[in-house]
Amino acid sequence: MKVTFLIHNVYGIGGTIRTTLNLAAALADRHEVTVVSMLRHRENPRFDIDPRVRVVPLVDLREDAADAADPLLREPAKVFPSAEKRYRQYSLLTDQRAEEYLRGCDADVIIGTRPGVNVYLARFGRPSALRIAQEHLTLDSHSKKLRADLVGHYRTLDAVVTTTEADAAAYRANMRLPGVRILAVPNSVPAPGLPPADRTAKVVAAAGRLVHAKRFDLLIEAFGQVAAKQPDWSLRIYGGGAERARLQELIEDRDLTDQVTLMGVRSPIEAEFAQASIVASASDAESFGMTLVEAMRCGVPVVSTDCPLGPAEIIHDGVDGRLVPVGDPHALAAVLLELIADEPGRRRMGAAARTAADRFDPALVAQTYDQLFTELAATRRSRAWQRRQFVWRGRLRRTLHR
Repeated sequence: MKVTFLIHNVYGIGGTIRTTLNLAAALADRHEVTVVSMLRHRENPRFDIDPRVRVVPLVDLREDAADAADPLLREPAKVFPSAEKRYRQYSLLTDQRAEEYLRGCDADVIIGTRPGVNVYLARFGRPSALRIAQEHLTLDSHSKKLRADLVGHYRTLDAVVTTTEADAAAYRANMRLPGVRILAVPNSVPAPGLPPADRTAKVVAAAGRLVHAKRFDLLIEAFGQVAAKQPDWSLRIYGGGAERARLQELIEDRDLTDQVTLMGVRSPIEAEFAQASIVASASDAESFGMTLVEAMRCGVPVVSTDCPLGPAEIIHDGVDGRLVPVGDPHALAAVLLELIADEPGRRRMGAAARTAADRFDPALVAQTYDQLFTELAATRRSRAWQRRQFVWRGRLRRTLHR
């Protein structure tokens, strides 16, 4: 079977790229897999890509590329939805290349990985292929305008796959998609190939984009309370982003330069997590929580805010990690101090985390997708009938209300 993924930019760095490449590699054990990158901005991808997975870039943004001189690159996209957060990065050239590729694509299964790309899939993907929209964001994070844009397109697809059960439930409740299978499949995270952390280092680690939603400011505030009682412990924050300067200023203002360090981007992150005893997340919201699973796979207990939607489906509170209220630095500090003082508890929790995280292994996730492919192929006619009934009932209602 031929399986094709459509992704925003496989040459960048981020959770969607990581999990797509993990799944692509796992599916390559049984299928011919291609990753189509809408955009390309550098020579080589930042992540390693399984050599069995073919990469096809559509629009090359590098300064010396021929596409840089194409006038369509400077014209705004008409198909890619304007309410999508990445809209300004798309153009008429992207619209054109996506249409050309998808019209000629002979894949048996095509999987889109973000809302605007899923619109391309719905508009241009061959109906004979199984067409699946992955949602790595959450329904609640989409504006009303984007939801209105998506619903008509998503009704033409075979499935919508979210990363959490909570988000799948939100789609079922708020977006009527007759004949479309809506289900949750977690992101896949491979085993790190490292010995488990020994959980004795006096280090708390955190990782992610340095943006407001990740609330590294709150984590730094909480760690100030930790440092006052445990001055030999340190906090290492990995990642890059727009808030780096503000966070550094906050560290200096709180006299935490000896305890808190902004470490920059590290990829892969697992080697850094394996040198920590605790991994912390203070996010206001998560669509999944890749770093939580990556830490757990290293045998490190995680302390996370119980934010929508992912952490509660990843962490079993008190067993393989801890959940704390959102936006509460005092609660976060208290739990960190509790774990710091309890080395045997950290060891038990870390071992439990490593075992629990096995369920995110790419082979298991790929098996779930294989089962989905089989189910969608077997139910194609019955799901098409559900869609037709929905359309007919809608027409009847409109006729009766004239």
